[in-house]
Amino acid sequence: MFETPRPCWRFTDAAAMTSAPVVIRSRDNPIAKALIGLAHSSRERKKTGRTMLEGAHLVDAYLRSGRQPECVVIRESSAGSDDALALSAQLLELGMKPTLLDDALVADASQLESSAAIMAIVTTPLAQPIPVDATAVLVLDNVQDPGNVGAMLRCAAAFDISHVLAGTGTAFAWSPKVLRAAQGAHFVVNIVEGADVVDFLAAYRGSSVALVPAMANSTILAAIDLCQPVAILVGNEGAGLSTQVLAAATVRATIPMPGMMESLNAASCGAIAMYEVSRQRQARVNAVKKL
Repeated sequence: MFETPRPCWRFTDAAAMTSAPVVIRSRDNPIAKALIGLAHSSRERKKTGRTMLEGAHLVDAYLRSGRQPECVVIRESSAGSDDALALSAQLLELGMKPTLLDDALVADASQLESSAAIMAIVTTPLAQPIPVDATAVLVLDNVQDPGNVGAMLRCAAAFDISHVLAGTGTAFAWSPKVLRAAQGAHFVVNIVEGADVVDFLAAYRGSSVALVPAMANSTILAAIDLCQPVAILVGNEGAGLSTQVLAAATVRATIPMPGMMESLNAASCGAIAMYEVSRQRQARVNAVKKL
């Protein structure tokens, strides 16, 4: 059961909104403790249903999605930066204001070699059930590398794939590494985690395309009709898709590689497949417009 997040900086008093921001210098401060805990503990993120965003871009993406952060902190030494001033203006429109955090505490919470000037604590958006007739779904089967997961979430958002099903064993979507790699995709894509991929495929009414290395019973990806409802299946970085998932898939697809490499990584395969879905569907729309 998630704990109910408590807003840190929401004001109704105009004087309070325009007063100088509070500066946190103690590691024992509740905000500092929460920020550091969420940054470094997957268990804490899962337990509380919250996560930490690091960087102006991610915080801005969260705000533009129509959501309100629990609290926003700015590194004390960056209080006068353009990003900090712009963010403060955004928050004031929401009846909120940031607080300043001592540089050393920001460094303690940071996951980067050079810590970002802006961080936020946010509530993890609740996943929605994926419709059994969803037009496009990205399915991740035991994809363990956070960078790969984040990159594919970013591609899903770019190519208008609205739903992502992260099967058991897949890297936790709301970890800082995945969030950074996805660059805000989390807030426009519906992400369902910890699901049984085989069970999903059994209920799904569209076709399911398993991405595999070239084999006798596989079809070139571009030769498959991807204009109908489809689930794109991407497997583990080393082992690929599980035997059970392969057996449940409608078709096995391969990506031709005329160059010198023997394989592509999971994120590259997923990106190419999602682009092909988008390409075929846009071509279909353009063809209809010409009629």
